[in-house]
Amino acid sequence: MRNSPLSLADALDIGKLDAHDQAALRERGEVSAAELTEAALLRIDALDPALGALSHRADALALARAAGVLPALPMAGVPWLVKDSLDYPGMPSLAGSRSRSGVPARSGYAFVQRLDAAGLVAVGKSAMPEFGLLASTEPLLGPVTLNPWSPERSPAGSSGGAAAAVAAGLVPLAHGSDGAGSIRLPASCCGIVGLKPGRDATVRVRSRHLLEDLLVGDSLMSRSVRDTAWGFAATHLDARRVAVTAPASRRLRIGVVESNLYGRAPHDDVAAAVRRSADLCARLGHAVERVDWPLDGAAFLDVFRDVWTHLGADCVDATYAALGAERAQCALEPWTLALGERAQSLTPRSLERIYAQLAELPTQLARFHAAYEVLLSPVAHTPPPLLGTFGPCVPADELLPALFEWAAYTPLQNFAGTPAISLPLFTDAQGLPIGSMFAVDRGQEDLLLALAYELEQAAPWHARWPALSVVNAARLSGA
Repeated sequence: MRNSPLSLADALDIGKLDAHDQAALRERGEVSAAELTEAALLRIDALDPALGALSHRADALALARAAGVLPALPMAGVPWLVKDSLDYPGMPSLAGSRSRSGVPARSGYAFVQRLDAAGLVAVGKSAMPEFGLLASTEPLLGPVTLNPWSPERSPAGSSGGAAAAVAAGLVPLAHGSDGAGSIRLPASCCGIVGLKPGRDATVRVRSRHLLEDLLVGDSLMSRSVRDTAWGFAATHLDARRVAVTAPASRRLRIGVVESNLYGRAPHDDVAAAVRRSADLCARLGHAVERVDWPLDGAAFLDVFRDVWTHLGADCVDATYAALGAERAQCALEPWTLALGERAQSLTPRSLERIYAQLAELPTQLARFHAAYEVLLSPVAHTPPPLLGTFGPCVPADELLPALFEWAAYTPLQNFAGTPAISLPLFTDAQGLPIGSMFAVDRGQEDLLLALAYELEQAAPWHARWPALSVVNAARLSGA
């Protein structure tokens, strides 16, 4: 164990390590579980005032837990962040909204219980847009989260605080939830690994909801495939699930599509990144072929806009019931209220279309994946957008089409219940990260993670750090 207190320089050095390497420090006796947690709090002190990744700090709760965690647990003392919408005992669940009270949750669901059982220490909550309804983390409640690669850019959303914190090295792991791309979009914009598991892959994360249970996948976002693979296994429905730890020898048939579901070509830098990813897969011996989307993409997105409207309206209805109409109108953001208003024009026929699409898509994609085990595409239509592009006060008639144009790749896997992952293989001409998305059929997460390991080895990204990160904080502070 250490003979002197942790310095900021020590904490920043630890922050350069992924969760496995931080756990290895403890296993070798170089630091204690409590010191791993203390180091994360020092990094948050140093970097988060500029970054705005955390919506809530839980220093006392984290230090108390770290002091008592069993050192034999695999991730004892390793810090992580809880998304602001996820219930964790002793922390408020504000979901990025001024309408929520700050009363701490009394309990969490099986997802957080599994992570607690592995020894992880939650050090706080990550920022998110109100109720996760936007693709940029700019809640009026605050904080506005900056992209650590470029402060005028958005980290995306809704798991934007989580992605920014991991990219900057505040914590090696952060919870993300993905109902339309909310893990993969910020993972792409922040240059980290973002897995959306398939339907029924993880233990229960939140209370029951008819649409969210079908759409949302949850995982731990990280800078390494092995950390994400471990998190997936640790929270899998099968408690005996063993994490994927290496590439596979199997060569795959990979279909590549560049245009989004509207049929429109992406930004040139995004297209170039996907082509480079396809070329990399071909050099590794995979059979790579250009393909078309296996469905009418525009019709699908038309249905998905109605889904998003219903989800927003649910939030509005619940807030009206809790606060009354007048207080709710003042507390809710303009975008959320606009979705509630748009829902007034939807009839039950829209729900018929939604559930028909939910029933058809798994079969449609299963037929596609019988021919191509993997689908490679962009994650988003452009590189990381400027802050304000998808802010909650942008007029809804402008915001709705712009949002769905930018995120017109990711919702497909949410509707089909299939897994997908964003990998930070390449960057744009300015050095901003651009993720490549790999998607597979239901139940094929292990195949996806084995491919991710192979690509990580072939085109490693671990030496790339953003301007606002533990690497540059050490240099600038002289720590």
